[in-house]
Amino acid sequence: MPAEWETHEATWLAWPHHPTDWPGKLNTIRWVYTEIVRKIAAGETVRLLVRSKEESRSAARYLERAGADVAAVEFIVHPTNRGWMRDSGPLFVRRSAGRKLESAIVQFHFNAWAKYDDWQKDRRVPEVAARRLGKRLFDAPIILEGGGIEVNGRGTLITTEECYLDPKIQVRNPGLGRAGFEAALRECLGVRNICWLSRGPAGDDTHGHIDDICRFVNARTLVLIREDNPADVNYRPLEENWERVPDLRLEDGSKPEVVALPMPAPLVFDGCRLPASYANFYICNAGVLVPTFNDPNDRVALGILGELFPDRPVVGIHCVDMILGFGSLHCLSQQQPAE
Repeated sequence: MPAEWETHEATWLAWPHHPTDWPGKLNTIRWVYTEIVRKIAAGETVRLLVRSKEESRSAARYLERAGADVAAVEFIVHPTNRGWMRDSGPLFVRRSAGRKLESAIVQFHFNAWAKYDDWQKDRRVPEVAARRLGKRLFDAPIILEGGGIEVNGRGTLITTEECYLDPKIQVRNPGLGRAGFEAALRECLGVRNICWLSRGPAGDDTHGHIDDICRFVNARTLVLIREDNPADVNYRPLEENWERVPDLRLEDGSKPEVVALPMPAPLVFDGCRLPASYANFYICNAGVLVPTFNDPNDRVALGILGELFPDRPVVGIHCVDMILGFGSLHCLSQQQPAE
């Protein structure tokens, strides 16, 4: 599985339509999407899932008014239940074929984070992508979401015990232990080295997705979120991840560089803590899109990531409304590597 910072052919998104994901703010979220598409389309194709031709015309009007390059957007008609492309979208793997590279798609059988009943349309997205692109579709023996794994494109993968080894809550693969899960990752994604962190921040609807916690910014460097306030509910869980840092190893046995990324102040909606995290950034050809939350630490996080990505601009995207859906920029996007 290639690293996210490697060159993309396209980014896959799905036009937002599920009203309970963003209570009372669905139209606002569509304007946030136009800004996301505008930034991504400056450097690659955007493949945008829509439920109908009528919805494609509506989405195009939003994008045109926002100044996005609609010519760089491919509208793909396929109904979705929600459309968080990181988890239900096509997950690409790549190999050398003589002097060329070729890619395929792995079908990990999305089941709505083992939490919701409406996932049948979302599960078909990889099949739709494979047909449209003429790609091989490999059947995986496990359920997994793209947000639950992080790779450096050199053979190392990071995930969390909370998400895939917890025996009681949101169990994706009942009865499957660490050894079986790691074997499936090696078989399906070509990884050789698997690292486990503990758990994620409060309010995470996915029960511990790594893309809210820890991300590779290059083949040897990670950012890891840290809560500095001992009174915050996230302080102890996130410190458990930091306690594992001395034991982390890359595929060659060396230690990665680990850089602390701050947390924003708590965001709460209707009494519920939201999983706001600067780690949920998305790396595209034209830049790095970072969620911001009207918080003093926005500037700190953007500065840290700006230094870590000297080859492309780091851009903040306002996500206070987006995070009502329990996810932000990385959760809604999926990269398609170039060949």
